[in-house]
Amino acid sequence: MTAAPRSRAQRRRDTEHRLAHDVDVWVATASPDGAPYLVPLSFDWDGEALLVATPANSPTGRNLAATRLARLGLGHTRDVSMIDGDVEVLEIEALPRDRGDRFAERTGFDPRTLTTPYRWFRITPRRVQAWREVNELAGRELLNTTR
Repeated sequence: MTAAPRSRAQRRRDTEHRLAHDVDVWVATASPDGAPYLVPLSFDWDGEALLVATPANSPTGRNLAATRLARLGLGHTRDVSMIDGDVEVLEIEALPRDRGDRFAERTGFDPRTLTTPYRWFRITPRRVQAWREVNELAGRELLNTTR
């Protein structure tokens, strides 16, 4: 049985709750020649952007650095928030210490302690969509700064 569709305001609140409380997000990238890549990464949300870390030389790290674009899937397939974002690349030592400490505390993972070279990637949403079932497809767009 399909629940009644949520209001736009409720979808926004639900998405904001996920950003504040979830720890992992699916990160979809593509290489400059279009080869897709999808991985789950831990993240921290500061109210403006999502911060993720991955090895600089991994497919995801290379793709994020090359294209500066990402698509994120937050939540479950029957309650998803899709976020298209612009990517800022930061060397691991360039992030302020308190921001790195916050990421490590929230995710239980601190890339600054590893020998593999990692980078930080700050992903600022430019388009956000949220829906559960087909009855929420209309009005699923919560933010679009690309227009």
